Formats: sequence, structure tokens, C-alpha cells
Amino acid sequence: MQDNHRAVTFTTDGPRPSAEPATAEKRGTRFQLGIDSFVETSFDPAKRAKMNEAQRIKDLLEEIELADQVGLDAFGIGEHHRREYVSSAPAVILAAAAARTRNIRLTSAVTVLSSDDPVRVFQDFATLDLISGGRAEIIVGRGSFIESFPLFGYDLKDYDTLFAEKLDLLLKLRDGTEVHWKGRHRAPLEGQGVYPRPVQTPLPIRIGVGGTPQSVVRAATLGLPLVLAIIGGEPHRFRPLLDLYREAGKRAGHPPAKLSAGIHSIGFLADTTAAAAEQFYPSYKDAFDVIGQERGWGPTNRAQFDATRGPTGALVVGGPEEVAEKIIRMNQALGGISRLNLLLNGGSIPHREVLRAIELLGTRVAPVVRQAIGGA
Repeated sequence: MQDNHRAVTFTTDGPRPSAEPATAEKRGTRFQLGIDSFVETSFDPAKRAKMNEAQRIKDLLEEIELADQVGLDAFGIGEHHRREYVSSAPAVILAAAAARTRNIRLTSAVTVLSSDDPVRVFQDFATLDLISGGRAEIIVGRGSFIESFPLFGYDLKDYDTLFAEKLDLLLKLRDGTEVHWKGRHRAPLEGQGVYPRPVQTPLPIRIGVGGTPQSVVRAATLGLPLVLAIIGGEPHRFRPLLDLYREAGKRAGHPPAKLSAGIHSIGFLADTTAAAAEQFYPSYKDAFDVIGQERGWGPTNRAQFDATRGPTGALVVGGPEEVAEKIIRMNQALGGISRLNLLLNGGSIPHREVLRAIELLGTRVAPVVRQAIGGA
């Protein structure tokens, strides 16, 4: 078992990141590449029964530490309240990661704001920002799963109004320490101080969406950065949503520089494309078969998987060269994006293979992509 404070080591002929912490000015000039995780154990009950959740967290922290060492820009933890995941408290996990990293941005992916308390969310991530020295971000969304609503006593009929109201409060908390606010779903605030305050002013807040035009327009109207989840189909078909985001933001009077768009995609890397597909497919099939059964999809087969990881498909699975080429094509097809995070769930994939994927993404893919897109 690994000492939590021992540096991760790896062998590579790629560039090592600078030891100098990345400033906001430096980050703002280059394309950002990162990783998301839902801290999956496994969707296969037999595999999940063998997974020690404490070990899964230790493996995850080692993955985040390595992502920082190889120069990746961001690591996101998605909030989920299912038995397959160990990620119901992203801010706690990210705080542990903050103590082991220096440069990487630490973000939720997403915070299910509709079923959470905006005051607590702000306090958690302001504290994370203090611990990390100004590296925290919040991506808020309505969530793709609904388990948190009955868990915390919310009615699904209020799905949209809950989010709109709580986002309004979260933004007011970001803008001022003493807030006067009143809504339907939470007790009012009458000037109470909300502490602590973060290092960053303002604390970065992005809106995560799954393809709903109304959500895209909301982000644009508020002038908030957008994160679009593209987990199936063909990325170029999502271009109208990003055009809508940019046009709606322009109509709302926001400068183009304020309207940055990022992408959340499913991906995996290995030394060769064939190895990446073989290593990743069993985990992918387990997850999508369970979710598909819940939502009325048919079972996943290998032909569908191979088609979706093809040149125009949404899955970013392959060797370093193929992955770099796909990310560059996605950026062109979507009219220019500022960040791409790959959902790189471990758990049912051996830890050593996940570490290798992170190493390849940071040392072989990121330099090529940044040189092609900007900010080498």
C-alpha cells in the first residue's frame, strides 16, 4: 500500500511540467486538457464486491497526483449517490487532492446544485480554494441521475425551478459576503455573512449541460462558462448548441472572451489503439448496459462501441496519436473550445492501466494538441 505523501514516479520521454505554479494569466492563454472521474468501483456486482472503497480512493488520489505531475490542467470529480460510485462528496476528495498537488485545477463535474444547499456548496469550494491556493472551480448542473432528489427531500416536479433559484443564490454568494435573498425552496438570507471567502475573485463557476438548449441559453445569458457533455453520437452535431451559446451571450452583451466552452467526453488511452479498445470496452459495456436497462436502451455491443470510437464518434479512445488527432478535430468541428476533460473512470480497469493512460495524455497528447490549437 502506497504512502499517501510519496510522489508518483513514471517513465516517459515526454516533457515534464514546470515546478512553477500555473498562474491564471498563463492558464488563460492555452487550451486546457484534463480528466474527470466519478470514482467508479464497477457496474459489475461481482467486480464491485471485490473492490475496497478505501483503496479506490487511494488509487484516485494517486491518479490526480500523476495528472498534476504530467502537466494536465484540470481534474474533476462528479457527484453521484449510487452504489457504483464513491463520489458523493467531491469537495472532500478534492481537498485531499489539493494537499498532494501544486498546479492542477480541482473542480466538481458536476455539483448537483438542485438538491444541494448553495450556501454549503459555496463554503465547501471556498475552503477548497484556500487549501489549494486558488485552484478550485465549481461546475454546477441539474444532474443526469435523480437519486439525490429523494435522498435530500426534493420533489422532481421542481427539477428546473430548483436549479434556477439555487444558481441565483450561489452567484449572489460569490459576489458578496452579506447577502439578502429570498426564494421558494430555501429559507431566506437577511444579510448574514457567508464565510470563508475564496482566494480567487470571483470563484470560477461553470454550468454543465447535457444538450438542453434552454440550459445553454441560461449559461450564455448569465455570462457563465459552459461545459457540454458529449458522451454519444457525433461531436460535430453539437455545433448548433455552441453557436446558440455564443449568439445568446452576444445578445446579452457579454464579450466573446467571457463565453468559453468546454467539453466533457468519455475516453481512454493506451500505447496502441488496439490495446486501448481492449482494455476499455469491458468497463464501458458494464456501465452502459446497466444505465441502458434503467433508461430503456438496448445492451451495448462491440460493433456499436467501435463505431462510436471511430474518427467522427464521441468516444476518445485510442493510442496517443489517434487521441490527439480526434481532440484537434473536435475543436475544429465545434468552432473552438477552451478545455476538454476526458471521463477516465478507473475501478473496474486495473489501476496501472489508468496511470498509464494519464501519463500518455499528459506527456504525449497534451503537447501535440496545445501546439496545434494554441498555447504550446
